[in-house]
Amino acid sequence: MNAYDLALIYTPALGTKGVAHLIDVFGSAEAVYRANEVELRERAGIVKDTIIADILNRVGMAAAEREIRYCEKHHIIAIASTDEVYPPLLRECSDRPHVIFVQGNIRALTQPSVALVGTRAISTYGQVVGRRLVEQLYERVPRISIVSGLAFGNDENAHRAALEVGATTVAVIANALPEVAPAGNRQLADRILASGGAIVTEISSQHKNTGRFFPSRNRIIAALSSGTVVVESPYEGGSLITAEYALDYGRTVMAVPGRAFDKNSFGSNLLIKQNKAAMVCSGGDIVYELGWDVTLSEEATLSPTTAPTETLNFEGDERVLLEAMGMNEIVEYEVLVERTGFAPQRIVSLLTGLELCDAVRILPARKCERLL
Repeated sequence: MNAYDLALIYTPALGTKGVAHLIDVFGSAEAVYRANEVELRERAGIVKDTIIADILNRVGMAAAEREIRYCEKHHIIAIASTDEVYPPLLRECSDRPHVIFVQGNIRALTQPSVALVGTRAISTYGQVVGRRLVEQLYERVPRISIVSGLAFGNDENAHRAALEVGATTVAVIANALPEVAPAGNRQLADRILASGGAIVTEISSQHKNTGRFFPSRNRIIAALSSGTVVVESPYEGGSLITAEYALDYGRTVMAVPGRAFDKNSFGSNLLIKQNKAAMVCSGGDIVYELGWDVTLSEEATLSPTTAPTETLNFEGDERVLLEAMGMNEIVEYEVLVERTGFAPQRIVSLLTGLELCDAVRILPARKCERLL
């Protein structure tokens, strides 16, 4: 990467696809700046006089020099799409950013990768499913890189799960480095870097952070990954945008099924219903859908019997009540009163809260079933 690469992205009115087109035509940013007006018009098909003038006059060079100094100061690696270390999956996309900015281990961007995306309002079910998927993927593909967007909810759950099992994880953000958004995940970002992962963005320090870069961030998540898994999503949300980008790129889209009336699963279930996404219930399912040639051990699905209780964020009376129930056991309220010593009214109150967290299912005739 050199100043010419950065200068191109600072050329007004050129745009991401315009820069990618010029690189495809001339082979490098430096070659673009060696071209004359006739070549820019006839070979590249540029019709706007202002764009041609900006390239010939190298108007982006001053900004490029400033960005180089900024990256050096903050230990940020700028990578051009013509560099050998540029992620090959990202290079395949016509709307690829010509320059990406990275902190951490750049090799993490070229490992076998799967994106886990979903709602910020993640449920307990989504937490458990996401962690199990990461665990099972890592068991089968130790070099796996888990890609997500560092947002609250599903994204941070995926990153934390990767860190817990020792997998590499890559966070794609919608703002300039070295800052991260949300700021509440700064500690998580530091853990990602310390573990050998990476944080990547296409946003330079000279772009104003207006909050409008999230959709373009989602396309990079999809483009960096061999497949995208929607863990939980309502009818609308960024994860469905990511899935659409993945479909456009010809990548494999997968979704975890949820219960019919769970709002958090409306979007995931719809992707499956419309045959836009393959239904996956385990890491082995993901490996199969991607066609990766790995030896699979006997598959452990994501049934409630495989979800360890230590992954649940329940404490106090809720945990006592859950531990009084066997996994998948259908039990009467009166039995729970005997096992816990709680008053009947307390049992009803606790079960209502646990059902909202997808930990139990309330059944007719004052019975319930533990799901997690």
